[in-house]
Amino acid sequence: MPIATLSNTLNAPGIHRRPTANIGIAMPAPPRANGKEKRVATAVVYCEANFGAIDGKTANGLVRHSEMYEILSVIDSEKAGLDAGVVLDERPNAIPICRDLTDALRLAGGIVPDTFIYGMAPSSGMLSTHERGIVLEAMGLGMNVVNGLHEFLSEDPVFAAASAANNVTILDVRKPRAKKDLRMFSGRISQVTCPRIAVLGTDGAIGKRTTATILTRALNDRGVKAVMVGTGQTGLIQGARYGIALDAIPSQFCSGEMEASVIEAFEGEDPDVIIVEGQGALSHPAYLTSTFILRGSRPDGVVLQHAPGRTKLGDFGAMAMPTPASEINLIQTFADTKVIGLTINHENMTDGEVGAAITSYERELGIPATDALTRSPARLVAMVLSAFPELKEKLTASA
Repeated sequence: MPIATLSNTLNAPGIHRRPTANIGIAMPAPPRANGKEKRVATAVVYCEANFGAIDGKTANGLVRHSEMYEILSVIDSEKAGLDAGVVLDERPNAIPICRDLTDALRLAGGIVPDTFIYGMAPSSGMLSTHERGIVLEAMGLGMNVVNGLHEFLSEDPVFAAASAANNVTILDVRKPRAKKDLRMFSGRISQVTCPRIAVLGTDGAIGKRTTATILTRALNDRGVKAVMVGTGQTGLIQGARYGIALDAIPSQFCSGEMEASVIEAFEGEDPDVIIVEGQGALSHPAYLTSTFILRGSRPDGVVLQHAPGRTKLGDFGAMAMPTPASEINLIQTFADTKVIGLTINHENMTDGEVGAAITSYERELGIPATDALTRSPARLVAMVLSAFPELKEKLTASA
C-alpha cells in the first residue's frame, strides 16, 4: 500500500490511537510479574509474501505460539482473507491474514494494536526501502516496533527520530549487550546436573524451535519440569525467559553466552531437564551457530529435525540437503553427545509419506522418529524418557 495512503489512516474515522509508551528502547515486560496477571500486548505481524514459507519463520512461530504477545493478525497480501492456522497447519486459529496495515486496523475494530512485529527472517538481515516505509507508518500510528533483523533500527537516525516523535519503543531483539558485558566460556556448565537436550537440524528454518517448544510443553504436561533456552530471535519474541540471539554475538563470546544462558535457566528454575533450541545445522556452509550450541551447552542428548521433502538447502538451492545419517555422524564426532531421536518436518509430504518416513528412519538409524506437529506429543516424551530413564523414574514418583 502507498505510504501516503497509510498516513491518512492516522485521522480516519473510527481509528483510535492507543496510549503511547515511554520513549526509548526497551524489552517488553513478561505477561506475569510478581505472580500477578499482566495485560498481554497486542500485535500485528508483518510477513508480506512469506507467511507459511521459510523466510516467514518468525511470523509462523508467533502464530503457533506466543507468550509475550496476543497476535491479532498477519499481513501478507498474497494470502489475505485466509486463516493463519489453516495456512500453517490446516487447523483454524482465528488469526486472520490481512492485505495491509489498514486492513489489519479495520479487523482490530479501529483500535491500534500495541506492537508491529517484523515477522520475516531474510538472509540479507535488512529491511527493504518499502519495508522501512511500512515500519515508519506503524510507528506514526503509535505502535511499538519489534525487529528481529541484524539491522538495528534503534541505531538508525530516521527510526530513532520516529521513536522519539511518536513516543514509541523499538526492540531490536538481536542487539547484544555491550562487549564488556559479554561472557566467556567458564566451564561452569559442569555444575548443571539435569539433562540437557539440544534440538538441532539438517538445515535452517526447518522447525527446530517449533519442535523444541512442543517438546518442552509436552514434558511439563506429563509432570517433568522442562525449561527451554532460546537461541534465536523468534524464540525470544515468543517469550522465552532464557536465551540469546546467538548469531548476533561475536564468535569469541558465543560459547560463553550459550553456557551462561543454560546456567541461568538451571539456577532460576531448578528444572528436571533443559531443552536448547538449535540454529542452522552443524553441516551448514553459512549458518554455523550449532557449533557454539554444542560447545557451550554441552548437551547430553540431541533430537535431530529433518525435512525429507526438502532436497536442497533452503537458502542455497544448488546445495543438496544432508542425510540424517550423515548429520548424526557429524554431530556425534564433533561433540561428546548422542542423537536420541529424529523429528520430521512434513513440508511437501502427504501424511502417508510421513508415516513411511518415520518407519524407514527408525529402521535405518535405530532411534525413535516422529513428527512433532502431526503425531502425538507423547511420542516426543517417550523419546526423551527412553534416553534418560531417571526422568521416567521422576515422572512415576510424581504421578
